[in-house]
Parts: sequence; structure tokens; C-alpha cells
Amino acid sequence: MLSEWVSIAIPSLNALSAVLLVTALAAIRRGERDRHRNLMVTNLGVSILFLACYVFQIVTVGHKRFPGDDWVRTVFLAILVSHTILAVCLVPLALRTFFLAFRQRFVEHRRIARITFPVWLYVSITGVVIYWMVNHLRPYA
Repeated sequence: MLSEWVSIAIPSLNALSAVLLVTALAAIRRGERDRHRNLMVTNLGVSILFLACYVFQIVTVGHKRFPGDDWVRTVFLAILVSHTILAVCLVPLALRTFFLAFRQRFVEHRRIARITFPVWLYVSITGVVIYWMVNHLRPYA
């Protein structure tokens, strides 16, 4: 029962992260620093919760193999590989971006955030796509 909840929470948290990122970007572009900070702190919490759910799922259920060996699987693997590499890179990027903001080093923060934002958004969106492909595109193939 808990593992079913976690399998639904994972793509939901990824989708929420994407929404929070876009909303935070809009806030900072409007000059709403406090709102931007609150949205990004919330996003960090959502991402930590995602990571806990993901680790729980891997430990309790394991990975689900994407079936077939056609062009759809090739597309899936391309998305998965790029998602995984960027997700690993995202951890130090996001932590550095938060550290710079926390220290009020906003010039450096903006510079690295221009890299962190698209990576984080890509990882969040492709996380939802990967979930959909594995669980809905070919759930029993």
C-alpha cells in the first residue's frame, strides 16, 4: 500500500517541482524576491521528499524494465540516460545555487542559476515523462 502511494508521489513531486521552478522564475522576474525565495525553499523541500520516495521505491520494489527493443525503447533510454546524468549534476548545482543565495552573493547566484534552472526543469519534466512511459505507455508489454 505504501509503495503504491510512493509510486504516485514520485511523478507528482516531479511535476510540482517543475511548477514551482517556473513560478519562482516568474516571481524573481517581477522583482518579488521574498516570494521567489519561499518558492525555491519549498521546491528544495519537494525535491528532498522526491529523493526519499525514490530511494524508498528502489529499495522496496526495484527498477521496472522498459519492455521491447524498438525505436520507442531507444527514445526511452535516451531520455533516461540524459535525465540520470543531469539529475546527478543537479545536486551540486542546486546546493551551490542555494548556498550563494543564502550568503546573499546574488551576482554569483544569478550566474549559476542560469545553468541550474534549465537543468532542474529538464530533470523534473523528464522524470514525469519517464514515469509515464514505464507505467502507461507500455505497462504490460
